[in-house]
Amino acid sequence: MKIRTGDNVLMLSGKDRQKNGKVLRVFPKTGKVVIEGLNLVKRHQRPRRQGQKGEVVAMPRQVDVSSVMLICQHCKKPARLGVKSEDGKKNRVCKKCGAEN
Repeated sequence: MKIRTGDNVLMLSGKDRQKNGKVLRVFPKTGKVVIEGLNLVKRHQRPRRQGQKGEVVAMPRQVDVSSVMLICQHCKKPARLGVKSEDGKKNRVCKKCGAEN
């Protein structure tokens, strides 16, 4: 999986299409990511203490990694990624501008 925690991504499908967000968590085994402020689902939360009221909380849900695209740090455009290896170390490379991410 080429997307990492902290990357800025663009949503390609779903109700939040064409919106940007920051990756909060990555699940490589299932191929899913959690993006800050996107794919929000409302959850009803019970009161924890006496006197506290229950509330409806919006939480981000997992999105398949195939429905997001990385935004390059250098050219600020959504781009595909390639892998370039130097001295046994793999680096992610933007396919549009050729810069390493």
